[in-house]
Parts: sequence; structure tokens; C-alpha cells
Amino acid sequence: MKRKQLDSDRLDRLVAGARRQRADREAAYRDQALKLFPWVCGRCGREFSRENVRELTVHHKDHDHDRNPPDGSNWELLCLYCHDNEHARHLDQVRGAGYEMAGAHARGGATHKPFSALESLLKKPDR
Repeated sequence: MKRKQLDSDRLDRLVAGARRQRADREAAYRDQALKLFPWVCGRCGREFSRENVRELTVHHKDHDHDRNPPDGSNWELLCLYCHDNEHARHLDQVRGAGYEMAGAHARGGATHKPFSALESLLKKPDR
């Protein structure tokens, strides 16, 4: 009898936990975005269905994952590939802004000249 009560309590906790998780998922911004927007990548235009919607991600336009307005104004749906590309571009931009060499690149490109001594290396020695 005591064993049945323990199993029943465990099952009740499991069901309650599952219900909480479902409510959390429905309240999460991904679920909200999937309800607000058509299941199409905002960059490449790829369409998604229930079978592959897991490959559709929510991108925060301002890169602030804590800003999730309920109207979805800070979100766009992107496929995994476009989302990775967007974040790589953003990281390149952020990292590039801190380089000291940024000024040299802006003035006309790289300053290193790897082939400057090539002519002397290709000349045949005089005999």
C-alpha cells in the first residue's frame, strides 16, 4: 500500500512537471514567434513545416536576448544557416571595431607585401 502511494505521488509530480514545462514552452519567445510569423526564413526564403520547424530559429534583431517584446518587433525567424551567418557577421563587425589596424585597412588595405622580394628570388645567378 505504501509503495502504491509513493508511485502515485511520483506520477503526480511528473505530470505537474510536464504541465509546467509545457506552459513555459508556450510562454517562451520561440513559441510566440512561431505563432506570430509565417514559418519562412527571413533571409533565404526557405519554407518550413512541422517536420523541420526545429531548424527554424528566432533571431534577436538587436542581439539582446533579454529583450522579448510580445509583439515580436525584436525577432525574425531565420533558418539555422542564415542565423549562424548573421551571428558570424555580427561578431566580425564587433571584433573589427576594436582592432588597431582598422585605420590601416581603411586607408588602402593590407600593409604587408609578401611578394616584394620575389623578383630577386627569381633572378638567375650570374655565372
